[in-house]
Amino acid sequence: MPRFVVEADGGSRGNPGPAGYGAVVLDPVTGETLAERAEFIGVATNNVAEYRGLIAGLKAARELAPDAEVRVRMDSKLVVEQMSGRWKIKHPDMKPLAAEAATVLPPAQVTYEWIPRERNKHADRLANEAMDAGRHGRQWEPPAPAPALTPAGPPGDATKGAAAVRAAMVSGGGTRTGASGASVGAAGARAATAPVGGAEAVSGGASQTDAAAADVRAARSAATAEAESLFGPEVLTATPAGVRPPAPGTPAPAGTPTPGPTSPGFAGTPAPAPGTTSPAGTPAPGSAPALAHARVGTAAPAAPAGTAPQAPAGGGAHGMAAPAAAGAPAGAAQTRSTAGGTGWGGPDMGAPATFVLLRHGETALTPQKRFSGSGGTDPELSPAGRRQAAAVAEALAARGTVQAVVSSPLRRCRETAQAVADRLGLPVTIEEGLRETDFGAWEGLTFAEVRERFPDDLQAWLDSPKAAPTGGGESFAAVTRRVSATRDRLLSAYTGRTVLLVTHVTPVKTLVRLALGAPPESLFKMELSAASLSAVAYYADGNTSVRLLNDTSHLR
Repeated sequence: MPRFVVEADGGSRGNPGPAGYGAVVLDPVTGETLAERAEFIGVATNNVAEYRGLIAGLKAARELAPDAEVRVRMDSKLVVEQMSGRWKIKHPDMKPLAAEAATVLPPAQVTYEWIPRERNKHADRLANEAMDAGRHGRQWEPPAPAPALTPAGPPGDATKGAAAVRAAMVSGGGTRTGASGASVGAAGARAATAPVGGAEAVSGGASQTDAAAADVRAARSAATAEAESLFGPEVLTATPAGVRPPAPGTPAPAGTPTPGPTSPGFAGTPAPAPGTTSPAGTPAPGSAPALAHARVGTAAPAAPAGTAPQAPAGGGAHGMAAPAAAGAPAGAAQTRSTAGGTGWGGPDMGAPATFVLLRHGETALTPQKRFSGSGGTDPELSPAGRRQAAAVAEALAARGTVQAVVSSPLRRCRETAQAVADRLGLPVTIEEGLRETDFGAWEGLTFAEVRERFPDDLQAWLDSPKAAPTGGGESFAAVTRRVSATRDRLLSAYTGRTVLLVTHVTPVKTLVRLALGAPPESLFKMELSAASLSAVAYYADGNTSVRLLNDTSHLR
């Protein structure tokens, strides 16, 4: 019975995002590459791509020999354990893929082994080649066949060693040609051959045939060790023997996350008192966006008692348009949240719904730092705002992950959303719940002007989320109820998809605050620039993950 090794991998740039898989069928004795498969599969999760790679690899092995005994090696612990029957398959997207993989070949002919990622480089390379091709609107194509004497295969695999041996056996004129120092099999035996096109004298007057035979013995010795590690010593006997399963207690993949310390809080935290220094690692203005990898479910600690309310951060024409305290850091703090121990439990393997949150581009009011909500003049984008919209459209097109565009009804958002949607070839859906706060009599005023005219109302608004702006505006508590209801409607409509929400400062900060379980006063401690990107993932089990905050790299 023929025996093959199948190595498979899949990846997603965004999870879900543009995805692809790679698979390779190898000869377990020589390490020779017998078949390669790769494909760009559009928007999918890592797990879907990994299963698709497995299926493609098994089908390639079946095409070579339907009765083959196959050892599958993957760096996906999930796929290996599920296909080995040790883990249950709970997610509905995984069940049909696992069922298809189980029917490609009879289950008795296939066994599974987890390997570290660094030992799965061939399949990983193919998956990345497929995703690169998809980014350019193409599908992956296998490379053109190499010249007869040129070893093929990625550096470090057994293919080059086998090719070097074949080259040594057939070359003439007293020379040997091959890949200098190519690794033969996992044992690392070397095929001692000269670089392609070069000549190597055979010492001691030995004939080329003797030298080639020595290479063959070295290659066979290394390949035999590799084959025995895969299938056991019986792989080289005439009588087929049962394939041994992985040893019990297979270690977990390297790189499993463990809880780490929580970094300083939100960006836009009030500046240190005069004469003090900022904490080490505090980002400079315009720094990289915050990446909160852990899912969180408990509230962040409230500000210390007696702390004076701070003027809102976020500059520009928006819901909290007061200028930040002098020296207050702009940009986003790089944080890892471990609140409540929620983020490091068993993973929800389902694809989350991801909201990419885009604040609209600048209007004429933005650089003047005036309150500009839903009860004012509804300004259009300024020339600078239109340039920002074009820049973010290009950035999102390059990422290729957005599947739908939803916008606030206000003009500045609709114009920003349309610029992005035109670039992505998507329609724009208007959602009333994404509008900005109604700031009542404060519309069009600066923070200083409001402090001068309505000092008591302003202080009450800073002190309590239930206080509304002067003249019948909207409190932050009311905005939270509206945004929460909108979030739930959109999550129901866009389950498992990546959606661009084009909205305003208060809705974006509210969604981030709710995802983090942070208190209402945290709204005043986040910086949010015009045309910035943030992102929150929502899982079916109720957990959330803040992936991005105030990313403005596309504007630089």
